[in-house]
Amino acid sequence: MIVRFFAGAAEAAGRTEQTVDGGVSVAVLKSALVDQHGAEFARVLGYCSLLVDGVLAKDATVASPNSTVDVLPPFAGG
Repeated sequence: MIVRFFAGAAEAAGRTEQTVDGGVSVAVLKSALVDQHGAEFARVLGYCSLLVDGVLAKDATVASPNSTVDVLPPFAGG
C-alpha cells in the first residue's frame, strides 16, 4: 500500500510518501508507522485523520495491499 503524509505529518515522518507491504488494519499500520518514525510522529499522528482510498478510516478499517492511505492533520474551519 502507499501511505501519503501531508503537512505536519510529512514533516514529522521526514517524507511525504512511503510504501508498506501487505494489507493491515489502520491500528496496526499506525503502530508500525510510530515504530518507524518515533515519538514526534506519534504525537502528530494523535491529531491526524486517516483516509483509506478516500474514505475516513477507523482503527478497525483494513487497508488492502493496493490501498492508498492519507495521513491528514486537522484543518482549521472558517
